[in-house]
Amino acid sequence: MADATLQELVERNDRHAESLAADHFADVQDGQRPAAVSICCSDSRVSQAGMWDVDEPGWLFTPSTIGNQVWDRHDGELVLDGSTCYPLAFTDTEVAIVVGHTGCGAVTAALESVQDDQAGNDDDEGAMPAGVAKWVDLLAPVVEDGLADDRVDPGADVGLVDQLVEYNVDQQVAFLRESEDVPDAVDVYGFVYDFQRVYGDVPGRAYLVNADGETDPAALEALLDDGYGDHVHRLL
Repeated sequence: MADATLQELVERNDRHAESLAADHFADVQDGQRPAAVSICCSDSRVSQAGMWDVDEPGWLFTPSTIGNQVWDRHDGELVLDGSTCYPLAFTDTEVAIVVGHTGCGAVTAALESVQDDQAGNDDDEGAMPAGVAKWVDLLAPVVEDGLADDRVDPGADVGLVDQLVEYNVDQQVAFLRESEDVPDAVDVYGFVYDFQRVYGDVPGRAYLVNADGETDPAALEALLDDGYGDHVHRLL
């Protein structure tokens, strides 16, 4: 298990600050116009800036939620989460990226919750903190729908959780595309970040699984330049 002390934090920040050129923030002093907003799952193993090779400030807006959910509940209704909505509404950002990842703990927790409910289990031992349970509860209906989808196969060689991760990415993309808060000009892409060699043999690769609702691998490959077809793969 990694340890972090106050001293280590300031030392790490010192190295960061010393690595920056004097003009590193020059172009973003007075505001931001990020090229893309990438909504990723909250996970220490998944670096948004790292996966998109971003080292310049202002290029990528990087909210994260449990289970890479683009929605939140307000007055009983699902609404676009503010951290995802902000750059689309106020900084002219025209690309939205949903990034799930293999072995997702949030999808695993939601699956276990659904399976417990289906089995009639009502054991509150080890109940989640409310702030975590809220997001797991929001994800549970996606998992329920996924389990009822013929494309999701519990007996497949690929694990059930990873199939549901991809299913969830599709649902988050669909919600973004249908939201009235997302301008029509915004392109919405869905990826799965694979560090467990589920999709291929390149750990750290983000696999394109959805582009504006299109999920056919051949159609997705056609959107990329020659030589990048191996960035497209779907489990469903």
